[in-house]
Amino acid sequence: MFESGRLVQIFQPPFLKGDFYFETMKKSDFNYHLPESLIAQHPLSDRTASRLLVMNRDTGELSNRQFSDLLDLIKPEDLLVFNDTRVIPARLFGTKETGGKVEILIERIIDENYALAHIRASKSPKTGTRIKLDNDYFCEMLGRENDLFRLHFENEKPVLAILAEIGHIPLPPYIERASDENDLTRYQTVFGKHLGAVAAPTAGLHFDEVMMEKINVKGVQTAFVTLHVGSGTFQPVRVENLYEHLMHKEHFAVSQETVDAVKDTKKRGGRVIAIGTTAVRALESASRSGDLQAGFGDTDLFILPSYEFKSVDVLLTNFHLPESTLLMLVAAFSRHEFVMSAYQHAIDQQYRFFSYGDAMWISR
Repeated sequence: MFESGRLVQIFQPPFLKGDFYFETMKKSDFNYHLPESLIAQHPLSDRTASRLLVMNRDTGELSNRQFSDLLDLIKPEDLLVFNDTRVIPARLFGTKETGGKVEILIERIIDENYALAHIRASKSPKTGTRIKLDNDYFCEMLGRENDLFRLHFENEKPVLAILAEIGHIPLPPYIERASDENDLTRYQTVFGKHLGAVAAPTAGLHFDEVMMEKINVKGVQTAFVTLHVGSGTFQPVRVENLYEHLMHKEHFAVSQETVDAVKDTKKRGGRVIAIGTTAVRALESASRSGDLQAGFGDTDLFILPSYEFKSVDVLLTNFHLPESTLLMLVAAFSRHEFVMSAYQHAIDQQYRFFSYGDAMWISR
């Protein structure tokens, strides 16, 4: 078992790009133009009604399917690995004692009364600033930790209880509307149970209880990891040379039960199917020694093309932002040119993109 700590994955050039090698991996290699009309602003009424773009990992061959066709793609000897994190209502609104408005996005809860957060205000609050929240709750800004603010919630209630009472679901920045009652359930997976994420593991949003039961009836096993998705998943990469990018950290946990399920699947010749890039990140972080091990910690694993996947055989994922670390992970799972061509195909075929959008299946 590995200890809790900071995990770092370092890659060395050259990287394979098609039949050519290049010495540096550039952010612009992962850019594409997406019409705004294809950014899904609302979820479909039926979770499983999404489209599914199926891609052969080795040839780049594509086929247009429906998400319900997933049942035809999985086999009884396979294992589906889900991320069972649960999104907290992490967005708060308040005012400083001077009257200035403040928007708070909790990034991580440290203990019952302390949290790290992003703060948006006309002027950044200084150390010692008290912020009044709804229902007469207060928090004090204690200091900075890089881009984050350390907050102390002064009331007797723990932070999670305060968020449950007055917090708002933190929809991604590309969803240009306020959250509503529907988002309270639809921006959560039906199997999420461990509170801690500030963004949903979006591939899991396509599954409902009926689909989960059909998977069970087919005899396909399921397992769970936990990775609390942070707001850093939406932060743009600010350097062109990706060697210089500082990856955000996210907390994850992989149980011995899941480790055993993965190893048993490999032994019987089945495939480990990761439901989402966050499940990939958790499994591969726990496999850094070359052998999957149970444990927990903070990971800043940055997966780029040339990465050798140790635990994951198939990936189900949504469509991701241009120049994002998630798109880079997807390109690493297949080939850069295959993935970028698949994205252009999805645009041409009017697929819906991002959190509430359609899905993509990548397998051999």
